[in-house]
Amino acid sequence: MAESSASGPAPRLAAVGGLVALISRYGLAGVVNTAVGYAVIAGLDIGLHVPPHLANAAGYLVGLGVGFVLNRRFVFHYHSRGRATALRYGLVFLAAFALNQLVLHLVGALLGPGRLPHLCAQLCGMAAYTLSMFPACRFWVFRTEGRR
Repeated sequence: MAESSASGPAPRLAAVGGLVALISRYGLAGVVNTAVGYAVIAGLDIGLHVPPHLANAAGYLVGLGVGFVLNRRFVFHYHSRGRATALRYGLVFLAAFALNQLVLHLVGALLGPGRLPHLCAQLCGMAAYTLSMFPACRFWVFRTEGRR
């Protein structure tokens, strides 16, 4: 019987399991962060009639702090101290937020005015933000040596 090599099925299964766990933690942290951010957005947009782009910015500003802490500690278990990590996270946040604003504007223009279209556009912007943040955080912001 041949011995399992380092490139055999067991290490690949472990890697897949680790990725599934990572994505699950990211998803859970995202749910918490989304709930907080969306509550701010909806409260300002619908409740206080703040323009959608400003309500969105306020929600994401609150989410910046919540997301950094959750991603650093809970999702990626990143323990390095230093301003470089926060700076990288801030840069990724700004890029993802710019994408969010673009999607918010385009979908908002497509769907038109009204409460429901505003909230649908917000959700589409949030999805674009979330899907762009994960790979950037995994491969750059919270990258550990040996993981590519």
